[in-house]
Amino acid sequence: MNRKNRLRRTMMFMNAQRPALMKDAYIYRPDSVMFDLEDAVAENQKDSARFSLYHTLKAVDYGEVERIVRINGLDTPHWKEDIRASVAGGTDGIRIAKCESAQDVKDVEAAIEAAEHEFSRESGSTFLMAAVESPRGVFNALSICEASERLFGVAISGSDFRKAMQADYNPGGIEMAAARGNLLLAARTAGVQCFDTVFTDLEDIEGFTAEVVMAKQMGFDGKSVISPRQIKIVHDIFAPSEKEIREAEKIVRAVRENADKGIGVFTIDGKMFDIAFLPGAERILALARASGIYEGGI
Repeated sequence: MNRKNRLRRTMMFMNAQRPALMKDAYIYRPDSVMFDLEDAVAENQKDSARFSLYHTLKAVDYGEVERIVRINGLDTPHWKEDIRASVAGGTDGIRIAKCESAQDVKDVEAAIEAAEHEFSRESGSTFLMAAVESPRGVFNALSICEASERLFGVAISGSDFRKAMQADYNPGGIEMAAARGNLLLAARTAGVQCFDTVFTDLEDIEGFTAEVVMAKQMGFDGKSVISPRQIKIVHDIFAPSEKEIREAEKIVRAVRENADKGIGVFTIDGKMFDIAFLPGAERILALARASGIYEGGI
C-alpha cells in the first residue's frame, strides 16, 4: 500500500478549534485524523480555528496517523484561506465539503497547487478527497472521482443527504442504500477509495457495530468516526478473518505456480478460481499486514 492508497479504515473527526484535543488525537491510533474547519467551528471563530490548526500541524508529530483537513464549502468565503493554512502547516490532504461536481474538485486542486508553490511544498504532495452530501453530488459521483490525480477517495455524508432526501435515519440503511451503492460503483470504476458516513449515537454500540459490518459487506474501505470508542470496533471488523487470509494465500500461490504453465483457471479446495481473483487476494494480504495480523512472505 503506497501513500495514496494507504490503509484508511477509520477517519476520526476532530474540532480544529480545540487544540487540547487535537494534540492528542494520534494516541487513539485512527488511520486518519480529520481536522474539521467546517461544521464544528462557529462562523465567528473560523480565523482562530485556522490559527490553531496551523500550529497543531507544525508542532505535533502524528507518526503514522494521516492528517486530513475538512475545509469549508466552496459557497463560503472561507475555503481558500482554509487551504492556505492547511498546506502551510503540512497537511497530508484536504477534504472537500459538499462536493457536487468535477469542477469543485478542479477549483480546490488549483488552490492547493497555488498554496504548495507559495509555501514551498512539493507539488502534488497534498492529496484530495471529496465528501458527497447531496443528490446532485451522488449523480455526479463518477466525474468527481475521476476529476484529479490527487483524489484518493470519496465519502458519503449521511445527515446532509438524508435532509436533502427528506428521509429519516433507518437502522437498516434503506434511506441511504442508493447513495451508498452509487458512490461505491463510482469509486471502484475510478479506482479510488470509498468511505461510509459517521454514526452519531455514541451510546448505541450495537447499532454502530451493525452499520460497520454492513459497510464492510458493501465494499467500503473504511468509516468516518466521531469518538475514540468507535475506532477498535471498526478496525476489528475490517480486519480480514483467518479464513480469508488463508484463502488469499492459496490464490496468490496458485496464480504464481500456474502462470508459467499458461493455466488461468484452477481449483482450490473444490472452488473454481481464475487470475481475476488475484488483485482481491493481494489486497486482503496487504490489509492483513497493515492491520498487524499477518507477517507472511507472500
